[in-house]
Amino acid sequence: MKLPPPIRKGTVSIEETLEKRRSKRRFLPRRLSREQISQLLWAAQGVLQRGLRTAPSAGALYPLEIYVAMKDGVFHYVPQKHELEQVSQSNILPELARAAIDQEFIAEAPVTIIIAAEDQRTERRYQDRAARYVCIEVGHVAQNIHLQAVALGLGSAPVGAFRDDQVHQVLGLSSEQRPLYIIPVGYPAE
Repeated sequence: MKLPPPIRKGTVSIEETLEKRRSKRRFLPRRLSREQISQLLWAAQGVLQRGLRTAPSAGALYPLEIYVAMKDGVFHYVPQKHELEQVSQSNILPELARAAIDQEFIAEAPVTIIIAAEDQRTERRYQDRAARYVCIEVGHVAQNIHLQAVALGLGSAPVGAFRDDQVHQVLGLSSEQRPLYIIPVGYPAE
């Protein structure tokens, strides 16, 4: 699925997004548009000039993989093409919520973004410092998503409490990937 081009100049200041960003755990049953999904994913890992991305990465090695879970399936974000590849047609959101220690709001969000890492991409160059660099990078990417959500009038919540092996299985990740972060996104109900 080709995504619409991202908007590169918004109407909400970074200061406003910082002020308004708060975790939202109740969502309206309203779908996000392709434009909104496009913008969230571009904020996460969009490709900029010279092949760099919206979030910094140690050595520009980009060990993170972004997945999107919705009721109509699971998709993998391909930054170089700014498109989504469908990897499953199943609604995994209820299973994902159970794997995240029964945080039901994950199943209620219209879009849930999952960030996984392939640590070996960074380990080849940085050996035992790689884990640190991957954790730093996932923080950059997650904050970009949260701030972009606010700029779009959406809410999100950071989720780090989950059973890694269950999330890995529910998403059908490769053996090289490990899940690091879950971010449900939608129109806040509160």
